[in-house]
Amino acid sequence: MTDQSPPALTTALRAAGFRGEVETDRALCSAMSTDNSVYQVMPDLVVAPMDAADMVTLERVMAEPRFAALPVTARGGGTGTNGQSLSRGVIVDTRRHMTRLLDFDAAAGWADVEPGMVLDDLNERLRPHGVFFAPETSTSTRCTIGGMVSTDASGKGSRVYGKTSDNILGLEIARPEGLLSSRAPAPDWARPMLDAAETAARSGRAAFIAATPRLNRRFTGYDLERACPEPGGFEWWRLFLGAEGTLGLVTKIRVALRPLAREKRLLVAGFGSFRDALASAMPLAEFEPTAIEVMDERVQKLADGAGILTRLPPALRASEGQPLAYVFIEVNGDDPDDLQTRLSACETAIKALPGARAIYMARDAAEIRELWAVRSAGVGLLGKIDGPARPVAFVEDCVVPPGNLPAFLDDFLAVLDAHGLDFGIYGHVDVGCLHVRPALNIDTDRDRLVAVSDAVFALTRKHGGIFWGEHGKGVRGAYLRDWIGPEAYAALQGVKAAFDPAGRCNPGKLVGLDAPVPAIDQIPFRAFNAPEGDALSRAFRCNGNAQCLSYAAATPMCPSFKATADLRQSPKGRADALRAWRQARLKGRVDAALEADLTATLDACLGCKACASSCPVQVDIPAMRAAFYADLYARTGRPLDDRLMLLAERESVRVQALVPLLRPLWPLLARIGGALTGTVDLPRALAPALPRADRIGAADLARPLPEGTVILVEDWFSALFDGAARTDALAGLKALGYRPRMLDMRPAGKTAQSLGDPRFAAMATRLRRHLEAAAATGAPLIGLDPALVMQLRQDYPQAGLALPPVLLPQEFLAREIAAGRRFPDFATAKGPAPALFSHCTEATGAAQAAADWRRVFAALGVEIDTPATGCCGMAGLFGHKTRHQTVSKRLFEMSWAPKIGTGAPVLATGFSCRCQTERLAKLPARHPLGLIADLAA
Repeated sequence: MTDQSPPALTTALRAAGFRGEVETDRALCSAMSTDNSVYQVMPDLVVAPMDAADMVTLERVMAEPRFAALPVTARGGGTGTNGQSLSRGVIVDTRRHMTRLLDFDAAAGWADVEPGMVLDDLNERLRPHGVFFAPETSTSTRCTIGGMVSTDASGKGSRVYGKTSDNILGLEIARPEGLLSSRAPAPDWARPMLDAAETAARSGRAAFIAATPRLNRRFTGYDLERACPEPGGFEWWRLFLGAEGTLGLVTKIRVALRPLAREKRLLVAGFGSFRDALASAMPLAEFEPTAIEVMDERVQKLADGAGILTRLPPALRASEGQPLAYVFIEVNGDDPDDLQTRLSACETAIKALPGARAIYMARDAAEIRELWAVRSAGVGLLGKIDGPARPVAFVEDCVVPPGNLPAFLDDFLAVLDAHGLDFGIYGHVDVGCLHVRPALNIDTDRDRLVAVSDAVFALTRKHGGIFWGEHGKGVRGAYLRDWIGPEAYAALQGVKAAFDPAGRCNPGKLVGLDAPVPAIDQIPFRAFNAPEGDALSRAFRCNGNAQCLSYAAATPMCPSFKATADLRQSPKGRADALRAWRQARLKGRVDAALEADLTATLDACLGCKACASSCPVQVDIPAMRAAFYADLYARTGRPLDDRLMLLAERESVRVQALVPLLRPLWPLLARIGGALTGTVDLPRALAPALPRADRIGAADLARPLPEGTVILVEDWFSALFDGAARTDALAGLKALGYRPRMLDMRPAGKTAQSLGDPRFAAMATRLRRHLEAAAATGAPLIGLDPALVMQLRQDYPQAGLALPPVLLPQEFLAREIAAGRRFPDFATAKGPAPALFSHCTEATGAAQAAADWRRVFAALGVEIDTPATGCCGMAGLFGHKTRHQTVSKRLFEMSWAPKIGTGAPVLATGFSCRCQTERLAKLPARHPLGLIADLAA
């Protein structure tokens, strides 16, 4: 018997010269087992090819008879809503390395890209050349070009730009014999395969056309019509568009480029009801917009509750208790006069429509992107709904002729009403596509999922539409044979047999050879809900929306994924692995291999908590990591470095009292501590003790305080090591006329909480009492470091601890300005504007943090820049750990380094950020209050 196990394949691939990763890591396989659907299929092996040559090596090795039974499935961003890239066997991760823009010619209108390149990454690189690749998907920050090709993705603007298949010029695929390109003569070895595919395609072309409605969102995937054009010839590569990897592995894609419109405007209109919003689409289409999209009252309410609608202009915000349905109308063009004429007519028409309550026009490109982001973000929030039943994607991209949309929607909602299901709606009404997501509990409602699917499939036939209009087919390919008819389906089987005679390419999707593809309830489902009150419940609620996989370096979530492009090092990947581990523990088992792999991936989490605020469903990985550690270390011993850090935090008050004695010894103590804890570049000195007049202790809190007193709150790390910031904060606030006093430090338990140490509760309770006593004086409480403030706001309430408000410095000062307080004018034109960098936890947890600093410095007559950045890579002790140096330095190089080296003075709100800047850029970084102190000097 031949060995076709993952270890055997790993050995064979290495022997054949495969250069990318080949892994069976259980956490990684768990991460690859889900997407944005309700399904879960565990792979056996994950490979991440470096390039096309690696793809050919993979194909050649897997063509060996001993590996013939192993499926192979390509994966891009993993944003599919129907299990498109889920499979057993081998998953080919193109997102990790195959992300290059290989070549482009803006004038000729084409670009060659690898399949793992992210859509926004491509368009960001093309924008300076005045061109872009369409369409614009709502997942553009993380979806890959290869995934778009595989699902024939569509999105905003498809009325004008079409689907992905309308914007592809050619493909290159990997075969065991080598590469096959549509832009070069076929090699001899490929001729028999292509001849067989053409014969099959032509045999079913007429039946295919007869079964395919003529719609903007046309049917694709094995597109027999376009592959066999009327004039003759055979464009075999068109069969791959929308085929979801069932025909083979794509290595290169030639995309068509379109010129960017010189002028762009976005009208956002609020309507009193979704019915009124929907009815507006047809009249507004007369003004030739690029896109018309809608968002119903339910999605609007969710977005409002999440604070997303604060990004909308005041004119568009709903009154208290009066939700709005929004219509987004984008109008583009090159002629400003023509554009203005269309816009004016469109505005006039909107005001006359029934139910129209508000209208706003955005002209600035940044504001337009921000408003579209509101629409995109609202979609992810559908997964945040409380309760065991949540809106899920399984019948949510049907397309019908736009004129049939109202009747189709009536019938659709009647189906949902008959099953007692709630729902959320958004979509592209200009092309007849509404995304309707019924709320189901997948753990118990699988029969209803099938019944609703069957009913909606029948409705698309009734109303002349297509069941799969935007997000591909995936598991829903089970309906394909009935939809397209036996003659055309037989032709699809012939095409499949020509390219994949063994049926190993993404098996069970779209087309089966020897057996029908599985029904939609025959694929394993992911666990949907944890037991009530479970500490890992958010891991079960992760729906794979994958906002955490954003490629952009300036987006805080998720730093460890950005540095590695490794799916297991993302909130989504960690949630998948935590869910698998928890399922085993609920059954009384310990999966040792999974537990070891999960421990490793959680160790690589920086704990920045961007996921806790930026993820639509707040998948808080640091909080769940703490729960995992609590379970793990109740059964096993903690590592020495963890025990030493926990000890340092607990004893920090005593250590601070001994600072005068310990300061001369600190260089030696730091070297010893670094060796014991596996850390480098620890702070070079202990902070000196503050003068008594600048401190305030428990006894002082019982006495009246002078007017203008503000109380500064610090964490233990700042108290011991950040003497410069303590001095700057006191001096800056004094310069503004306040009487700042530094509250005697009590550790907030950040280390204990992060590591799942049960002693966190006692530390947190002591700090709460301390803060309550300070707040009772009536003096405002101001946190010195944003990481501390965010911990008090985010983690303490989760632990059931209610605290008095502790403000960020800029929040306090901005409120003072709003209340009418006037500050000195320090206006100066000397030198470049200082660059102020926010701590990443602050940037995600307090959305107005940077704007508040701008407001404060503007009141002082000083202009500052607040560059958007991701994590600096330090994140407390993470960047000091020897084992994390590669990731820590990579993050700084990706996001901070390019924006620091401009010659402008550097301000940074976080102690970690200042340490990292000084360590890696060799530049001093000040606390913003230090600049204020300097200006006043």
